[in-house]
Amino acid sequence: MNGRRNWVLSIVAIVVSAVVFLVPFAFIVLMAGKDRAQASLLDFSWPHQLQFVRNFIDVVEARDYMLIIAYINSTVLTVASVAGMVVLAAMVAFVLQRRPGRWGGFINFLVLAGLIVPPAVVPTIWVLKGTGTFGTMPGLILVEIAFGLSFCVLLFRAFIATIPRELDEAAVIDGAGPLRLFFRVIFPLLRSVIITAVVVQSVTVFNDFVNPLYFLPGDPTVQLTLYNFAGQYTSEYNLLFMNILLITVPPLVMFLFFNRRIVAGMTAGAIKG
Repeated sequence: MNGRRNWVLSIVAIVVSAVVFLVPFAFIVLMAGKDRAQASLLDFSWPHQLQFVRNFIDVVEARDYMLIIAYINSTVLTVASVAGMVVLAAMVAFVLQRRPGRWGGFINFLVLAGLIVPPAVVPTIWVLKGTGTFGTMPGLILVEIAFGLSFCVLLFRAFIATIPRELDEAAVIDGAGPLRLFFRVIFPLLRSVIITAVVVQSVTVFNDFVNPLYFLPGDPTVQLTLYNFAGQYTSEYNLLFMNILLITVPPLVMFLFFNRRIVAGMTAGAIKG
């Protein structure tokens, strides 16, 4: 009886998930393939004449290839931010877990505060202007690292707690210093959780809209192109939905491809602990 009930609940969950996630995505795909007249109806119907290629070219060429420039900016932002985030978070988590010290409690408080306290836009702009990085890509990269660091620290710390301290002692006996101990012994063991952090934070940074809008005015990212398209092409829904499709597919494919790795990395600490 319980087995049958679980089977029914599984079927219901699959159907609900399909309705919630697949139906909106299918609507976006259909709208992106319609012409301007049919797209203006905003109905869930098959295109009378598929115009995927034409709409794709129009979106790419719009506003002097703004989407291409935005993809380059978002790629640079995502790669640099996630790389810095992962390395710094792993190092902080290693120190907090292995050598907490008398400042460990205060640093833990700051890490938790980074998850709980909402970001303050005006003070952040003031700090960026004081350092001369406001409106620059390095400044936005630092902002993304700062905002995502707390989550990564907690993720890495939970995994590092499962690594035996005997490995540290053996490396120290062999003459390894702190940096060599971390990068040659500990860091390679964090592969599963590194993949999790990279995928989750890459999707987060790539899809970020607020931070580039406030801290990088004038330079478009992929999410800002959607904002610009919504204002410029209010009556051309086919181009608007094609733009949505183009900025949705990369993170979606990445998430689906690394889905198992994400789950493994999120649960690795709990399983080994």
